[in-house]
Amino acid sequence: MQQHTDDTAGPASERVTLRRGTIRAEYDRAAMLAVLDAGLVAHVGVVTEDGPIVVPMAYGRSDDTLYVHGSVANAALRAAAGADVCVTVTVLDGLVIGRSVFHNSMNYRSVVVRGATRRVTEPAEHLDALRLVSDHIVSTWATGRTPTDMEIRQTMVLAVALDEMSAKIRGGDPVDEPEDLGGPHWGGHVPIRAVYGAPVPAVDLLAGIAVPEPVAALAGMPVGAVEHGEGDRPN
Repeated sequence: MQQHTDDTAGPASERVTLRRGTIRAEYDRAAMLAVLDAGLVAHVGVVTEDGPIVVPMAYGRSDDTLYVHGSVANAALRAAAGADVCVTVTVLDGLVIGRSVFHNSMNYRSVVVRGATRRVTEPAEHLDALRLVSDHIVSTWATGRTPTDMEIRQTMVLAVALDEMSAKIRGGDPVDEPEDLGGPHWGGHVPIRAVYGAPVPAVDLLAGIAVPEPVAALAGMPVGAVEHGEGDRPN
């Protein structure tokens, strides 16, 4: 989906202001949310009693909140509850090959979200957050079995306000030294295009059960180029 960005938007705080590669900085909210929508995995960084740890997690979002979830027994998640965290989502789009190896790089879209987490305890928000996380991957909440009360109690949800965030986006060719442009070495970029394959039924799936439409629709679609779970998002 085409995003209309605001080139005049600035950083929300000092700590999400890009210091290096500022030409690639993106502070427009629509552009940052588009990266979150294209990504699949968030890396959540938190400082624990044993030192800092970064854990990959599934996530989902509303218009103003990012949600991550996991088992209530997850030590990292428990440590992150109420703590200041850094959440990053990155979509890798290609390799950049410089004429000098010094200028090798990658094309990517990346968002950093910072803020204190809030453990979600209100039942309606907790359930809706689980739906957002599930449907962000693929929209099967409406077609799959509804989680039981026990499953819901066993799942912790943390919320981070989408207030402090910034994006860094790179695309295109290497930035080579002027004196290398007329030389014998190759420069360019190699796109990376991951594509969803056809759904593979479980070996113990009963006969006659059709693939849910949202799952079947993934086949052949590029990963990272679509918005996952385009269902309704609360404000």
